[in-house]
Amino acid sequence: MKMKFLTAGALVAAFAIPAFAQTEEVVEVVEEAPAKSGSSLTSDFKSNWFISAGAGPQVFFGDHDRQRKFGQRISPALDIAVGKWITPVVGMRLMYSGLYAKGATQNGIFSTGHPIDGKPWHGYWLEDSKFDFMDLHVDVLFDLCNWIGGYNPKRVYSIAFYAGAGYGHTWSTPHQDAIAANVGLFHMFHLGSAWDINVDMRLSGFHDGFDGANGDATFDGLVSLTAGISYRFAPRGWKVKKEIVTIYDNDAVNRLREQVSNLVAANEKLEKEAKAGKNVSHKTVEYVGGDYLIYFPINVSELSLADRAQLEQCATAIKNGPKGAKYLIMGYADKSTGTPEVNEILSRARAESVRACLVNEFGISADRFDVRWKGGVDNMFYDDPALSRVVILSPVK
Repeated sequence: MKMKFLTAGALVAAFAIPAFAQTEEVVEVVEEAPAKSGSSLTSDFKSNWFISAGAGPQVFFGDHDRQRKFGQRISPALDIAVGKWITPVVGMRLMYSGLYAKGATQNGIFSTGHPIDGKPWHGYWLEDSKFDFMDLHVDVLFDLCNWIGGYNPKRVYSIAFYAGAGYGHTWSTPHQDAIAANVGLFHMFHLGSAWDINVDMRLSGFHDGFDGANGDATFDGLVSLTAGISYRFAPRGWKVKKEIVTIYDNDAVNRLREQVSNLVAANEKLEKEAKAGKNVSHKTVEYVGGDYLIYFPINVSELSLADRAQLEQCATAIKNGPKGAKYLIMGYADKSTGTPEVNEILSRARAESVRACLVNEFGISADRFDVRWKGGVDNMFYDDPALSRVVILSPVK
């Protein structure tokens, strides 16, 4: 019977090692707290979508446009976009830009039929031109304020640099198609969690001939300045990724492994003595009931169900151990948090919780326990205060 008990005790100790020697902490921060690095915050697919619209002036730069006064080349611009901020630093948008552009033509393409006075050129007269067009482009946005200064939900102003590419098309005939490239600065004035006022400064480029006139230029250009509003759809906000941190107390692991090793050695000795016909000494069961460690969360003295399951195994070992053996229950708190008075009370309450569980729930006589407490102590294991929030139950030698 004793040999069977020792084998069971060894198995209990072996399976108990992970439970006694590790704790887990879950860390999660949601939205309204500034973070040093905006790139460390993320959102799901449904969050942080926005739409924007704006209008303003734009000026087209083609081969002959310098022959016109600058003010005569200004035309209205329209921007409509839908996008998503992937992180507080990086976003993407799909934007329609366009309406119409004004310039000068020599070959009559997109001509309004109105000649430009005083601008003959090698026998040709220049005429005013006007053409409807669109630029459908995808841009990648980089919020410079969140990148440099960290995400702050209370920030009123942000500026984003962006670059993108798209498809340019003239609605006027003859139709022209071109690959477009865009760079710009997107200014955001935050009115609240949902609304922004925007100012978009953009430079766009198309291949030469987009305005119907080919010349010595490598590309045609467009400069636009629009102002408008943006609306961010709910859900809005950011999360820090959840982290599971497992903390191992290697000293506790090593002590429990040593106990298992001693139990196995004692069991082998008993088996040899039994085979030799010798009397089996009751002394060997003293290996049962080595140090048991119960860890507590900060400022907590109540036992969890996992703690009670562990103490149930401890109670079984005590009941099957030497009759009348005494045990020390020592409570601790970590010195780095709380006042000395609070830690004194907390360490005592933890020790009393362990004794009450063993006595009231598992029927161990109260006179077998010596309950003491240390109050707040310096870090006991691995310079980690969390490992000092503990009750240690050990046999009195």
